[in-house]
Amino acid sequence: MKTNCIVAQSGGPTAAINASLAGVVKEAVSSGEFDTVYGSQNGITGILEDSILNLTSLVKENPDNLFTLQKSPAMYLGSCRYKLPSYEENEEVYKKIFEKFEEYHISAFFYIGGNDSMDTVSKLSAYGEKINSPVRILGIPKTIDNDLCITDHTPGFGSAAKYIAATMLEIAHDTYIYNIKSVTIVEIMGRDAGWLTAASALARNSYSKAPHLIYLPETPFSTEEFLSDLEKLLKTQNDVIVAVSEGIRDKDNKYISASDEKLDNFGHVQLNGAGKTLEYLVSEKLGVKVRSIELSILQRCASHIASKTDLEEAFASGEYAVKLALKGETASMVAMKREEPYAISYHAAPIGDIANEIKSVPREWITPAGNDVTPEMVSYLLPLIQGEVDIAYENGLPVYLPVGHLIH
Repeated sequence: MKTNCIVAQSGGPTAAINASLAGVVKEAVSSGEFDTVYGSQNGITGILEDSILNLTSLVKENPDNLFTLQKSPAMYLGSCRYKLPSYEENEEVYKKIFEKFEEYHISAFFYIGGNDSMDTVSKLSAYGEKINSPVRILGIPKTIDNDLCITDHTPGFGSAAKYIAATMLEIAHDTYIYNIKSVTIVEIMGRDAGWLTAASALARNSYSKAPHLIYLPETPFSTEEFLSDLEKLLKTQNDVIVAVSEGIRDKDNKYISASDEKLDNFGHVQLNGAGKTLEYLVSEKLGVKVRSIELSILQRCASHIASKTDLEEAFASGEYAVKLALKGETASMVAMKREEPYAISYHAAPIGDIANEIKSVPREWITPAGNDVTPEMVSYLLPLIQGEVDIAYENGLPVYLPVGHLIH
């Protein structure tokens, strides 16, 4: 007798996470091994609340929906920031989830997300093993932060990196028009890992060296050295453009933008803006024109400038997860391995080696002074932003798959 599978999305949105979802749906339907592909709305909470969509019918209604889904931003199924407790703390939650699996005849569960989502995959896998459940539980990587371990990079990062680089180049063009001394500080997402901020280096070309300074959370940030770096550059040029990670911190490992120790549901310190903090500092100490720009959510899922490479790899990751499940694989995440010349192969990585771990930028890819990245970093980044996505337009705007089911 055929069974069903269910997929959910969690964490922050990207331009590629729906491509992974499309890959899961396509492979699950075409395999002929599942009666129905279900989608859980708002991550794991959709299973707990019985908020479940039939994704098989979405494809059967109109096969083009799958192609539109691949190019749609954010999360078609919605997201959540729900931290699953350990089953020792609250076994009732696990019992309810696995009861729903049984009710819907689920034999495979796919969770698309980042670090916190892989924590959920790890916990569900452990409980499934404890009760001898036949449900195969697999993680599919997603995060613009590129901080998941084992995998060479994560789907969603390449598109965000492309947006960052293009935006930084446009900011440079805007800045150069005035013949005055100025400092522009661009704050980029990256609490614990500076991969995305490092991608700003891709904006550099034959006529523009912006960003002129890059600061990542992997090295201690000194306000004194920062001001000294600026003063040196301002002696020989009018404009200095700086890229900073939101999570830069001092030698005592304290975030420079955290005015208190307020935590979110996952224990992360809530930050108040590294760019604005540095803007005030520069204004006070150097007395030049200064502005800070926080790209905020704009960098997460700008599908109008997505990386074709990124979307293709995201789709393939979703497909591969289904293939792993059909082989009996569980308690794993799809991981990518890089080959040269650039190509990607896929494999299953044990979830225990990934959940709750952070992949930092290698120190050797950051300059000794801690204010820039090396050519090795640029070589790593460049293949990930290649290719442009052909998006349909209507009335001058991109056409995405409707998400009316998420609007309340």
